[in-house]
Amino acid sequence: MPIKIHKPITPSQRGMTSSSFEEITRTEPERSLVRGSPKKAGRSLGLLATRHRGGGHKRSYRAIDFKRDKLGVPARVDSIEYDPNRSARIALLKYADGERRYILAPLGLAVGDKVMSGPEAEIRLGNALPLAGIPVGSLIHNIELEPGRGGQLVRSAGTTAQVIAKEGDMAHIRLPSGEIRMVGCKCMATIGQLGNVEHSNIKLGKAGRARWLGRKPTVRGVVQSPRDHPHGGGEGRSPIGMSSPKSPWGWPTMGHKTRRNRRSEKMIVRHRGEE
Repeated sequence: MPIKIHKPITPSQRGMTSSSFEEITRTEPERSLVRGSPKKAGRSLGLLATRHRGGGHKRSYRAIDFKRDKLGVPARVDSIEYDPNRSARIALLKYADGERRYILAPLGLAVGDKVMSGPEAEIRLGNALPLAGIPVGSLIHNIELEPGRGGQLVRSAGTTAQVIAKEGDMAHIRLPSGEIRMVGCKCMATIGQLGNVEHSNIKLGKAGRARWLGRKPTVRGVVQSPRDHPHGGGEGRSPIGMSSPKSPWGWPTMGHKTRRNRRSEKMIVRHRGEE
């Protein structure tokens, strides 16, 4: 999955890079697994909940099997496909009973490979097992936080976590952020590192390409009016006029801790950024 560098025949292409898509084996999605995906433009109940979102190319949602709950049934990889809703590639599986499902495609998974999920599955790329059956040191992704809920952690391109220890019915997982977290051994995880590892190195090259992705321009707070941002106002290019920067809603930024979920605090062995 190398990065494609464009010839600088236009100003926008001088710094533009894109994915080569050489691992893609099918361009049209499986129709039975496609769902409608109406745009919300960052709004909830008509009110703007997330700024700088809107527009973008029309896209259909592919139903992904994050639960991997078809236990003990072998499947064959039919194709590796592009998904506009996520950075990772997806793989279309055809099970022995004829059912088809999409999963996140790990690095190295190819058409024709055999995968399976369940406690009896081998420790092999693309197989999903409970953490109790995964050896210490293994690289994993698509990790559940509660049994049967489906994978919630480590789902973006190129990411991987590692099983570093097991204590009783809990496993210690090192996440991509460096955080070490306890997860129940009954929770499922998939073997391997997710593919499309060069995704973070892609340079959009022009503003229009960001608009295709549904990202609207971001304006600095210091150039806005005082009613729109606490940093706004003043004569000329004035500083923000306060001891520390603030968000558009007046909350402290740059160092202010925003984590509110204290229920899972006891599951974190080491926070990210700690030595």
